This record gives sequence, structure tokens and C-alpha cells, in this order.
Amino acid sequence: MHDETSLSTSDGPARPLSAVLDEVVRAGKSLAAAEVARTRALAEAGHLALDVMAGQRASSRAAELALREIASELAAAESLSDRSLQRQIIRAMTLVDDYPATLAAWEAGLLRRTHAHVIADIGGEIPPDTRNKLDRLAVALAPGLSPGRLRSRLAVLAEQLHSTTLTERHARGRETRGVRVVTGADGMSDLIATLPTVLAVGIHDRLTQQARTVIDHRDAGTAPVPTALADERTTAQLRADILADLLLTAAPEADPTRGDDGPGTLGAIRARVQVVVPALSILDPGTENADPAHLVGHGPVDAHTARTLAESTATPWDRVLTHPVTGAVLHTDTYHRTSAIDRNLRARDRHCRWPGCIVPAVRCEVDHTVDHALGGPTAVANLAHLCQRHHTQKQFTRWKVRQLPGGVLEWTSPTGRTYTDEPLPYSPAVRFLPDDLAPPDPDEAPAPF
Repeated sequence: MHDETSLSTSDGPARPLSAVLDEVVRAGKSLAAAEVARTRALAEAGHLALDVMAGQRASSRAAELALREIASELAAAESLSDRSLQRQIIRAMTLVDDYPATLAAWEAGLLRRTHAHVIADIGGEIPPDTRNKLDRLAVALAPGLSPGRLRSRLAVLAEQLHSTTLTERHARGRETRGVRVVTGADGMSDLIATLPTVLAVGIHDRLTQQARTVIDHRDAGTAPVPTALADERTTAQLRADILADLLLTAAPEADPTRGDDGPGTLGAIRARVQVVVPALSILDPGTENADPAHLVGHGPVDAHTARTLAESTATPWDRVLTHPVTGAVLHTDTYHRTSAIDRNLRARDRHCRWPGCIVPAVRCEVDHTVDHALGGPTAVANLAHLCQRHHTQKQFTRWKVRQLPGGVLEWTSPTGRTYTDEPLPYSPAVRFLPDDLAPPDPDEAPAPF
């Protein structure tokens, strides 16, 4: 592809975007190597603090003070906060001690710092003796995934490494729920609510829908005249205003079209969340770690919450039949009369299909890969979910896409580089290996099922 985009620089002639992109990638790899070198040095500093206290029967308080002393020394040299640097030292020690494969991949430029931190964060919740397995899984899984997608997929895999079920841990986690205020500057504060993920995502989604309804009425000129003239609030500002109104008055007063309980008001909007619930995890909660239910784009959901959603929702559930080896979607059906194409697409895509995006499919638009106006058929093989942002980018920028068999999207950037986005396969309940992959001797290897 010819790259017509060029960028001017202060110290030379204009360069094509492709050349700039190459430099960004090279610099990123060099930066990764330097970051890993610093991470190793910080870990060494932390181990020096532990060595100081070795053999002295030191209390945890004394060990923390030794670490703080070294952190303060390094922070002074770099003009940083000692608290911040102490946190960096602890994270560095975790990466060096527990995630050598992740560190090596980061050093080689195969991962970025954000990926490594995601892996360490997910690993912080599992038993220490299983982190080496997570380390290997993460390095194999991470290439080609954005940090957001890596977090979502790795969280599901990490469930298999826990010694307790998600239901047990969620029960403990619920004890931490609460609301707190963090005072900020200029008369502003953060109101922070710690809630079960399904509730938090649902609240945010409902506020977003309500805010967009206000904006749609405002832009269409159907809101009351005074509001239409004066209201220039952003989606984020409207979310905050509607939340305050709902909590203080129990009614969405920010809605300029409100007519109490009449149709079309913000109060009638309900949250939308997309949850994948494996049938066997519902029938046998003891298996939930092996194949947990999960909130698309966010991570695993405990079996009780998933079962409650399955039993109480009025929304039709889609049954998804998957390939026993690859986990790819083969067929969907339901007893309710809904669009077969939409069901299949939601089951296959689960989220926006732009590389790295994790917006759930229920909040995306269905796009014709080859425009319908250009003869593209309205069929599963020519459709995919794109969020509003990336749908617009596909339509109005030089990015191109073609759909390969199996719902694989091959994106081509303006500089001619290609990026492949594959549908996330479901975990098959039973895995059958092809003959050429089967163990050569049944006496030396366990059966694959």
C-alpha cells in the first residue's frame, strides 16, 4: 500500500508515516529493554533490604523500614516520591522472582510494561506456587493482545490455578464493598463505590445510556428550549449529574424530556451487560474454576451471580455450540424468536473486533465488512461487531479490513501493515486431539479427556 501521509520534523525533511511508525516500534523495543534493566536493578535493591534483615529475626515492621530506607535513597536520587518508589521495588521483586518468562519477553520487546503489570496483578490473587504456570501461560497468550484483552482472558485462565472457588472468594470480596469520599482540589471530590463487578458495570452502562439519551434529544432539538440552548455537558459530565440526581432525589432530574413514568424517559433505561455462562458451570458449581462464567470485557463472575442472572433475566439466552477442539462457534439457537444472524454474531464476537478493543458486543454496532452498498451480503461471513469509535474509523479513515473464514478479521493500516483479530474461542467441555497430535503411547501419557 502506498503511504501518502508525511510528517514534518524540526530537524529534517518530511518523512512518511511508515518510517515514523518503524521508529516508534524500534524505540519501544529499546525502551522495553531499558525498563527491564531498571526493574532488575530495583528488585536487587529490594533484595539488599531483605539481606540486611536476614538472620536477625527481624519483625515485619523492621523489614518494612529497611525497605523504606533503601526506597528513600533511590527516590532522592531520582527526585521521586519514596512511597511510589517503594511500590515500584515491590512490583519489581515480584516480576523478577515469580515471572522470569514474562520479564524475558518484555526485555525482548515482545511485551510492553503494561502487559507485564497486568500479568503481575492477575498473579497476585493466585497461590504463589502456581505463578510459574501462569507466567508461562501469559507469555504464550499475550502476543497480539492489548493489555485490556490480556487481562480479561488471563483472568479466566487464572481461575483454574486457584485453590478455592470464585464463589468463595467473591463472598469474601463482597465484605469489602463500601462507599468513600476522596477530597480533591477546587471544591471537587471523588465518590468511590466498591461493588460487585456486575453491579458496577451495570450502573456505569445505565448512566451512559441515560447521558446519550439527553445528548440525542439535545442534538435533535427536541429538548425544552432553555435546556437545548444552554446544555453543553459532555457524556462524562452528564453521567455524574444523573448519578447525583438519582441518588439524591431518586429520579433522573437531569433528563430534559422527563415526564415522570412516561415512555422514553431516562428512568425507563436499564443497564445492559453481556455475560457468558458455561452450561456445566451452572449445573455443577464445583467446576466453575475450570470454565468460569465471565462478564465480557471485565473478567470472571462467581457461579451464584451467573445462576441468578440466568434464572431471572427476561432476555433470551443463546445456546452456543462450539467445536470440541478449537472452541470456535459452530451454531447458535434459542427457543425465542430472535435474529439468527445477530445471535451468532454476538456469540462469535463477544466484543468489538477492532484489534485490542474490549467494548462488549451488546454495546457495539453490527458492521458490513464489505459495505452493503457495494454488494456486501448481510451474512455472518460479512458482518462483525464494531464499537461506535472504531466503526467510524473503518468508515472514514484509510484503515481497511477483510473477513477470512471463521470470522477472522484481517486489518490493514494506512502504512500497509496487517493485524489479525480472531474470535475468542469458548472453552470446550471435552477436548479431543487430532490423530497427529495424540500421544504415541497410551501407557506413557494420560487420555486427553
